[in-house]
Amino acid sequence: MKQQFKLYRRSNGRYYAEDTTTGKQSSLGTRDKAEANRLLHAQNEAAYQPAFNKQMAKTYLAAGDPRANTRTWQDVMGYLLQSKEGRSQKTRERYESAIKDPGFDSIRNLPLIHTTAETLYKVLKDSGKPCTNMFLHRFHSFALKLGWLAWPIIGYNQWPKLRFKERRGVTWEEHQLLVDAEKNIERRAFLELLWHVGAAQFDLVNLKAEDVDWNSRTLSYNRQKTGRLCTLRFGDEVAEILKQLPTSGPLFPKYSTLSSADRATRFAERVERLGIRKRSEAAGIPSICLHSYRYSWAERARAAGYPERYAQETLGHQSSTFARFYSKRAQVELPPLEQYEKRTAPTAPEPSKPPTPQSNVIPFPMPNTTATVTLTTTSEPAALPAAQIQEAV
Repeated sequence: MKQQFKLYRRSNGRYYAEDTTTGKQSSLGTRDKAEANRLLHAQNEAAYQPAFNKQMAKTYLAAGDPRANTRTWQDVMGYLLQSKEGRSQKTRERYESAIKDPGFDSIRNLPLIHTTAETLYKVLKDSGKPCTNMFLHRFHSFALKLGWLAWPIIGYNQWPKLRFKERRGVTWEEHQLLVDAEKNIERRAFLELLWHVGAAQFDLVNLKAEDVDWNSRTLSYNRQKTGRLCTLRFGDEVAEILKQLPTSGPLFPKYSTLSSADRATRFAERVERLGIRKRSEAAGIPSICLHSYRYSWAERARAAGYPERYAQETLGHQSSTFARFYSKRAQVELPPLEQYEKRTAPTAPEPSKPPTPQSNVIPFPMPNTTATVTLTTTSEPAALPAAQIQEAV
């Protein structure tokens, strides 16, 4: 194996060691050649031993897995995409888009065995996007599960926390402004249903008239992202909106032909023209997008006391954590504790009235008291023996 350090002597008589990989020179602090050689040998041994151990590890890994020394992160990405066969088209598109992220170019052709924690941290730092963090973590976990990584490069608790862009819901005033400015009946109905239903814009725009059950007044659809079934019972306001839409086929035949990006762009332009973005920036709060309607629905549901498990089912979330994330900006007004205490306090029973004496009640006097004890008998009481009467008295 090639020596990492070489010896040379300067004109002042001192010996120096030069790193052949970096070119860095450092003084050995001696003019004695024998001592300089011993110091140089010690440096080469220190550098050689880790490299030797690593080479030995590569040899053992290659014996069990011939591609262990050459398998790259691009291979991990490709196999992960193959594992998504059978999933929804939107899921595959999301992974395909993530794999093409330029933030992964620096490790795309890097062998797994040569990857260090510093390498992955640099990818995360250079990108700065939450999606890069999320998908790099998935690539790393997938390689671990396949046995392509002998141990985690970054421990589970050492991954940087995901920091998403701040979002908020559409306010009632903003919603009314958007609806009033929309002259197209189909697009206006789309905005109104977003407000009432809280569905993702891609799911809502692809609804069909057959998804509406007028007998049970329910709206059912499968989320394109997760395939999860969402069923929502609608009221009179939603019924009036649905009556304006086609009775067969797609509910939004023209609007559904646009891509999600085109719908988002048009909505952003409308928000800009109405001055909503400018006012939001002046107030120091994030602006709104089509996806903000889901946040709005979640916030309204929480503020109204809607059960969390119902909200989770309606939004189509597989975890209650996402439902809480969507509704975290909700302004919840809590009732006073006294109100709940009075509601749950047991009411005092009404005093019972003494029974009216009847013909079939026989009075028995108690000793040393003026009260009487009554025994209820049948309509034709039998005569009691004198001994029993004397014992009772």
